[in-house]
Amino acid sequence: MAASSAIKELNRDSTNWAKVVEEMVKLERKLFPKHESLARSFDDEVKRKNSGLLYAEVEGEIAGYVMFSWPSSLYASITKLAVKEKFRRQGHGEALLKAAIQRCRSRKIQRVCLHVDPTRTAAVGLYRKLGFQIDKLVECYYSSDRNAYRMYLDFDSD
Repeated sequence: MAASSAIKELNRDSTNWAKVVEEMVKLERKLFPKHESLARSFDDEVKRKNSGLLYAEVEGEIAGYVMFSWPSSLYASITKLAVKEKFRRQGHGEALLKAAIQRCRSRKIQRVCLHVDPTRTAAVGLYRKLGFQIDKLVECYYSSDRNAYRMYLDFDSD
C-alpha cells in the first residue's frame, strides 16, 4: 500500500518556495522533452497572475505536481501534470487533478481544458475517468510528428 500524500499549494510566500521549485524543475527536466519543458521558466510560470500550482508530498518527498491557469471565468487550463515514476499508479496524479479541478470549480470556471499526447494512454484514461471528453485531435501540437488530444471538462451551471 502506498503512503498517503498531502496535497499542498505552493504560494509565493511559502517558506520552502525555492526548495519545492528546485525539485519540480528536476522532475520537469527528467519527464519532458526539452522543447516541452518549463524547467528554464518554471519560476516565472508559477508567479503568473491567475495561475496555481499544487503538489503531492509523500513523507517529505515531492511525488508530483499540477499547474493550471484561468485566463477568465470561462475556462481554465491544466498546463502540466507530472508524477515521479516511483509514485505512479498510486493515485497521486488523480488526487492532484481532482484538487486542481476543485480549485477551478471554486472560482466559478465553466470549463477546464488540457492537451495530452494520445500515446500516453494512462494519462488519457485518467482524464476520461474524471469526466474529460476529447474535443479534437490537434495535429503537430507538440512537434511535427506528435499530436495531442484537446480535452475538456464542463461544469454544470447551477
